[in-house]
Amino acid sequence: MATCVRLPRCGAPRLRPALLGPRAGGGAPQPGPLRTYAPGPGGLPAALLRTDSFVGGRWVPAAAAFPVRDPASGAELGRVADCGAPEARAAVRAAHDAFGSWKGALAKERSVLLRKWYDLMMRHKDDLARIITAESGKPLTEAQGEVLYSAQFLEWFSEEARRIYGDVISTASPEKRALVLKQPVGVAAVITPWNFPSAMITRKVGAALAAGCTVVVKPAEDTPFSALALAELASQAGIPPGAYNVVPCSRRRAQEVGEALCTDPLVSKISFTGSTATGKALLHHAADSVKRVSMELGGLAPFIVFDSANVDQAVAGAMASKFRNSGQTCVCSNRFLVQSGIHDAFVSKLAAAMGASLRVGNGFEEGTTQGPLINEKAVEKVETHVSDALAKGATLVTGGKRHPLGNNFFEPTLLSNVTRDMLCSREETFGPLAPVIKFHTEEEALAIANAADVGLAGYFYSQDPAQIWRVAERLEVGMVGVNEGLLSAVECPFGGVKQSGLGREGSKYGIDEYLEVKYVCLGGM
Repeated sequence: MATCVRLPRCGAPRLRPALLGPRAGGGAPQPGPLRTYAPGPGGLPAALLRTDSFVGGRWVPAAAAFPVRDPASGAELGRVADCGAPEARAAVRAAHDAFGSWKGALAKERSVLLRKWYDLMMRHKDDLARIITAESGKPLTEAQGEVLYSAQFLEWFSEEARRIYGDVISTASPEKRALVLKQPVGVAAVITPWNFPSAMITRKVGAALAAGCTVVVKPAEDTPFSALALAELASQAGIPPGAYNVVPCSRRRAQEVGEALCTDPLVSKISFTGSTATGKALLHHAADSVKRVSMELGGLAPFIVFDSANVDQAVAGAMASKFRNSGQTCVCSNRFLVQSGIHDAFVSKLAAAMGASLRVGNGFEEGTTQGPLINEKAVEKVETHVSDALAKGATLVTGGKRHPLGNNFFEPTLLSNVTRDMLCSREETFGPLAPVIKFHTEEEALAIANAADVGLAGYFYSQDPAQIWRVAERLEVGMVGVNEGLLSAVECPFGGVKQSGLGREGSKYGIDEYLEVKYVCLGGM
């Protein structure tokens, strides 16, 4: 029997009462009854709060369910189907069955359906934002921005679906012609993180569907409602049954489901965003059957401010880069390297900006800029990094402890006199901690920045044209922000080097991750 979300009522408007239900026999969507949900905090949309897995175009309950909690209050938002390896394999079979017809669809047909999905996301953008805030805790304004960013991937890939081009290659023989075709790899297993749930899904799934692949998504256990809401809208858009499947699971079953997806012989491609440690485990499983992989893993982003920088501009960039989603993004600045000539001015101005601009609170409260961290384990990591730094001689400029609002809230924190041996210099904090390291020369800054075994994003501020070219080329990262703290864009490739991952997402390069290149030699011409 399906589990239902029980949420306290509020006076927010509800969506239209009828949505498209399961398809019968794989045909067109048919009107179907909705389960009864009560709108929740912030007006959570009743019609998009799905709790079952979505497999083969149908909502399928599981034998067990797991709770999803509001990180701000700890209250249970609802109970979601706790899928295991059997359910994951069933979803893979559904995706494999659908692949035969989806890969043969005209590029224009795939384009039209992705565009319809984009249109539905835009129509329900406020509803989706409220779901994201409820399950992840991020401020509603940030959630609204995430939904717009997420939808843009569907728009982009709906257009790129019609631009998957091959090549004709000149040969040395007049009797031969050489062609290069690009064909979908097959079933893609997509494992997404909790911090940008909708963006990670549309960035990966949009590219896969545009390429002609079919997809099984395992969403993060903390944020399954976003993935299930997007499945509802994909169904309404007419994405065929089995082309997009969602199998949520609890943290307890995540390893089981991940392993099932990575070892299933019907899966041809793995796309994962998350920690480097988990990515390595998935790579090990995928290696046995030589699956294609995309890995977007951990970062340790340096934010370098040179003496020539505009300090006010650098402070504004630091605020944008560090404190988005309370510091819980893989491209958030983790280490601030500031040259000695402007070090004191930068620290002073950053502290002032933090005090004036940052407000900790529930994500649904107007004016909140810093919501809770995702869980208490995340808070404990920030605490550990702060206490380690202070014990080794760092100076606390502002913040430094849990916020009185609750267990998952932590004060935005600024440390100076940070050294390379401190944990916050060597590990990704994933929280609202800004540690500042003083340096003296460009070579010293680059040595510190490049010492990490990961390299996702890096930022630096300089007004010296020659220095800009030198540093941009020498930073060992996959993405560089020059005098800019926000660098993600749907048109541009997203990904890292070293142990930050393999492959690229977004942009025209994102579709290539889901395509095989086939060479065809035509003789007797």
